[in-house]
Amino acid sequence: MDDHKNGADALFILLGAIMILAMHAGFAFLELGTVRKKNQVNALVKILADFAVSTIAYFFVGYYVAYGISFFGSAEVLSARSGFELVKFFFLLTFAAAIPAIISGGIAERSKFHPQLLATAILVGLIYPFFEGIAWNGHFGIQAWFTRAFGAPFHDFAGSIVVHAVGGWIALPAVLLLGARRGRYAKDGAIAAHPPSNIPFLALGAWILTVGWFGFNVMSAQTLDKMNGLVALNSLMAMAGGTLVALLLGKNDPGFVYNGPLAGLVAICAGSDLMHPLGALATGGIAGAIFVWMFTLTQNKWKVDDVLGVWPLHGLCGTWGGLAAGIFGLKALGGLGGVSFWSQLGGTLLGIVIAIAGGWLVYGALKKWMGIRLDPEQEFEGADLAIHKISSTAERATSW
Repeated sequence: MDDHKNGADALFILLGAIMILAMHAGFAFLELGTVRKKNQVNALVKILADFAVSTIAYFFVGYYVAYGISFFGSAEVLSARSGFELVKFFFLLTFAAAIPAIISGGIAERSKFHPQLLATAILVGLIYPFFEGIAWNGHFGIQAWFTRAFGAPFHDFAGSIVVHAVGGWIALPAVLLLGARRGRYAKDGAIAAHPPSNIPFLALGAWILTVGWFGFNVMSAQTLDKMNGLVALNSLMAMAGGTLVALLLGKNDPGFVYNGPLAGLVAICAGSDLMHPLGALATGGIAGAIFVWMFTLTQNKWKVDDVLGVWPLHGLCGTWGGLAAGIFGLKALGGLGGVSFWSQLGGTLLGIVIAIAGGWLVYGALKKWMGIRLDPEQEFEGADLAIHKISSTAERATSW
C-alpha cells in the first residue's frame, strides 16, 4: 500500500512539475509578445537558457540550501530513494526557475545575456533557497517564533511571497540599476511609447501561464491525500476577479486584460487553501486593480522602465497575496482559520527585505565588475553577441 501511495503521489507531483515547466513557455511568449520585434529572439533564448542554468544551480547548491538534501553519491544510492523524493526536486525546481523568468520581463531589451545567466545561478543557488528554507522548511526557527508570538506560522501555500514577491522585488533593483531603455523617457518629460509587438503572442503566453497555474497551485499539496479542491476553485475565482477588474480599470487595453488573470493568480497562491471563494474573488479583483494602477504609475509618473511590469505584477500583487491570506483566511471572514495576519505581515516583510538586499547585491556587483547593460550599438540592434551568433548560425544553415 505504501509503495502504491508513493507511486501515485510521485505521478501527482510529476504532473504538477510538467504543468509548471510548461508555464515557462508562457513566460517566454508573454515577453516575446511585449518586447519590440527586434528583441524577440533574445527573449526566447534567455528564458530557456535561464531555466537550464537554474536547473544546474538548484541541483548542486539551491536544493541543499533550502532542504539539506544533496544528490552527490552514486546512481545506486540515488535510485534507492523513493520516486517521490526525486520527482519532488523537479517540482520545486520549476518554482525556483520562475525567479529568473520573472526578472527577465523587467530587464528586457537592454540587459547583457551572460551576466544575467550568472545572476540566475546566484539567485537560484543562494538567494531564493535561503528564504525558501525559512518559509517552507523552518530554518533558523523563524516559523516557530511566529507560531509562539502570533499563534500561527507564516502561511504561503503556493508561493505568493516565496516565489512571486521575491522574484518581483529582486527585479526592482535590477531594473533601477539598468536604467530605462534608450529613448523611453526624454529630457523634456516626453514618454516614447513602446507598444507590444505581438498581441496574439502576449495572449498566448498569458493563457499558457493561466492553465499551468492550476498545477502550480493545486499540486502544491504535493500528495494526493492533501489535495484540496478548494484550491482549484479559489484559483479560478481569483483569476476571474483579476481579469474583470483589469478589463474595467484598464479601459479594454489588451495588455492589462491579459495580465489581469495573472495578477489574480499571483495573489491567490498564498491563501488558496484557506479562503472562501468570495474571499478569493476579492483577492483577485484587488490584485487586478493593483497591477493596472501601479503599472501606470511606475511607467508614467516614476519613469521606472519595468518592461513587463513584473514589480507591480509579481512583487506588489504577491505582497498583497501574502497579506490577503491573513485577512480572508480568517474564520471571521469565511476562511478556514489557522492563520495570523501578523505572521503574514512578518513573513511578507522578511521576504521583501531578503529579495531587495539580494537583488542590489547581485546586480550591483555584476554592474561594477562585468557590466549588465548592452552597449549602445547592441541595444539599438536589439541583441547581444550571443544572440548574433545564434542568428548567424541559423542564416548559414538556411543558405546550405
